[in-house]
Amino acid sequence: MSMIRDLRAAVRPSRPALRKDTGGYDTTRDPATSSAVVDCAVYRDGARVASSRPLTPQEAMRQVRRDGGFVWIGLHEPTEAEFAGIASVFGLHPLAVEDAVQAHQRPKLERYDDSLFTVFKTIHYVEHDELTANSQVVETGEVMCFTGQDFFITVRHGGQGSLRGLRHRLQDEPELLAKGPSAVLHAIADHVVDGYIAVADAVQDDIDEVETEVFSPGRKGTPRGTDAGQIYQLKREVLEFKRAVSPLVRPMQLLSERPMRLIDPDIQKYFRDVADHLARVQEQVMGFDELLNSILQANLAQASVAQNEDMRKITSWAAIIAVPTMVCGVYGMNFDYMPELRWKFGYPMVLGITAMICFGIHRTLKRNGWL
Repeated sequence: MSMIRDLRAAVRPSRPALRKDTGGYDTTRDPATSSAVVDCAVYRDGARVASSRPLTPQEAMRQVRRDGGFVWIGLHEPTEAEFAGIASVFGLHPLAVEDAVQAHQRPKLERYDDSLFTVFKTIHYVEHDELTANSQVVETGEVMCFTGQDFFITVRHGGQGSLRGLRHRLQDEPELLAKGPSAVLHAIADHVVDGYIAVADAVQDDIDEVETEVFSPGRKGTPRGTDAGQIYQLKREVLEFKRAVSPLVRPMQLLSERPMRLIDPDIQKYFRDVADHLARVQEQVMGFDELLNSILQANLAQASVAQNEDMRKITSWAAIIAVPTMVCGVYGMNFDYMPELRWKFGYPMVLGITAMICFGIHRTLKRNGWL
């Protein structure tokens, strides 16, 4: 069992900090050819069988059926015609082949006669200097896996989810690859879920920043709020994240709990660890959604409060201005017999009384917090 204890160290290296250049992926197509095959190799007793030239899937499968081992083929965005030959060689189910070519699939696990078809959504955090109403926070890709008795096929869509580094790490641990295709499936599942954890941590920082901005003091110590578009955009990105995480929970539970002919028993127990980490991420993402709902409601409430404050101030000044308007309106009427028209102190008296009334109203409103 010492070999199995090293499984996590091989497929889950220390997670680096997210950087802008993490979105790059390996060159998926040889410029000299139109083939969608990124890599094709035969593994026997956990080691990659050396070859003087790149193998075709047909040649690799003949080697495996003659000498044993398994073949691992990696493809990137194959067309229906490019994938048809491989599907024929390995006897892949037409429905699974259609899903692998069309992409935009929901994460799932499907069992066919001699193979398992697994769909993973990969998530990449998009670095940004400042969150705006148009910022892209997460970018998705897809990895489809065909697991057979003596073959493992990965089909990638999108710019994320490169498996080159993972393949190299597994090749450095031949005792793991000796367990066959199920070890590769676990490594990919663990790699994808580790990516979810890293992205969840980065999204948490964005949400904390928005929350701080919403509740940070503004004028007169009141929260100043933020642009609701930023919160709504972040909520949309979290929803995209949730669509990748939540549907994968059930497939990971099946792989960890239900005995399967194509999954090595020693490897299966480690799917439980992947399922546990996935459940943690799912809870975190669900919490993000609820927290953003609360932040959005708080921001809208603050906007309503700010509008009420403005309306109270406008109403207060309107009340103050109403006094001189009324007085001017009365003395602007053209009647001969009006009080104090002929008195030399009438004009300053009216101005004084008007000013005193306005001052009294202003003081009262100020005391009550309207101004």
